[in-house]
Amino acid sequence: MNAKPDSDAVVSNIAACIGEPARARMLYSLMDGRARTSTELAVVAGVSPSTASVHLQRLTRQRLVKVLAQGKHRYYSLGGLTVAAALEALNVLAGRHREAFVPSTPNGLRAARTCYDHIAGRVGVLLHDRFQALGWIGLASTANNACDLTLSGRKAFEALGIDVEAAQMLRRRFAYACVDWSERRAHLGGALAAALLQLAMKKKWMLQDLHSRALRVTSFGRREMMTRFGLQV
Repeated sequence: MNAKPDSDAVVSNIAACIGEPARARMLYSLMDGRARTSTELAVVAGVSPSTASVHLQRLTRQRLVKVLAQGKHRYYSLGGLTVAAALEALNVLAGRHREAFVPSTPNGLRAARTCYDHIAGRVGVLLHDRFQALGWIGLASTANNACDLTLSGRKAFEALGIDVEAAQMLRRRFAYACVDWSERRAHLGGALAAALLQLAMKKKWMLQDLHSRALRVTSFGRREMMTRFGLQV
């Protein structure tokens, strides 16, 4: 069966978009699942910031990357699993080896820290991923990375001792995926996440360093996270 002419054009446009060396370097740098700013991608691609902006606009139009505005920053990540699969297939054909992302964040802050009033760092990312895997939260909007709390999630958070209704009544976002600046993946932000940090501190799951934003997961906290979330920290 022959492909439609318009399908051929779409494939050709996507191939041409990936085929430009600077754009290819940008895309492959995002294969680790972490988001990056246009400035960082400019360095990766070896181009000027203005040129990187033009490349990223084209990648966005072809839905090869997606962008999230967070504060004054704009973070770019791969457009989805199908994009990653296509790039991985090309990687195999090219016999290319991908270098691992190595964060420069100090170990103490990278492990766990506060991000305003919620849990960030590797532990924050693990919790976000685990809540998704358990079906407690889901992405409600790709536009602002808002998260929905499922019925099972509501029951689970309330069983922990979190007043979900009170968190929803606050004049702030309830729950959203917040890009973590060290892991460059999402941790949970918003009123729900703030209530979770308050709970973790109250129950001594976590202790905060007196002179920094660093958090330390206690032995009791590790056991509780394994028991309640099936998460090994």
